[in-house]
Amino acid sequence: MSEKFKILFLCTGNSCRSQMAEGWTRYLKGDQIEPRSAGIETCGLNNYAIKVMAEAGVDISKHQSTNVMDILHIPFDYVITVCDNAAENCPVFPGEAKVIHHGFDDPPKLTQNAATEEEALVHYRRIRNEIKAYIETLPESLTGD
Repeated sequence: MSEKFKILFLCTGNSCRSQMAEGWTRYLKGDQIEPRSAGIETCGLNNYAIKVMAEAGVDISKHQSTNVMDILHIPFDYVITVCDNAAENCPVFPGEAKVIHHGFDDPPKLTQNAATEEEALVHYRRIRNEIKAYIETLPESLTGD
């Protein structure tokens, strides 16, 4: 294959959904896609996201929370916003980057009233699995190939 697609997964805080998307992409599609993730702001990594990804065999514990303004210079092919806030506040990217929105529920918001860690993890696992299913469609679902 020729050059890999450069894809940025963008979220509000780059702590959970975008990190999971980057992790799944490296794990499942690393031969076709060069993924990055960033946030409109940076919040550090979410410990539950790290935990549920590890359960699935994907280590995101060494990822860093990145502010999108720090990587605007990278010539991405696609920018995929994974939350509504990021879609509404996505900066303009120079070059040919095509911006696509594919939102996922916010696990921290879903777990605000969770009584136990296990109850909270149910939501994280569901979102992890939904993100995985989406990543498995890439890059074909983006390019129409």
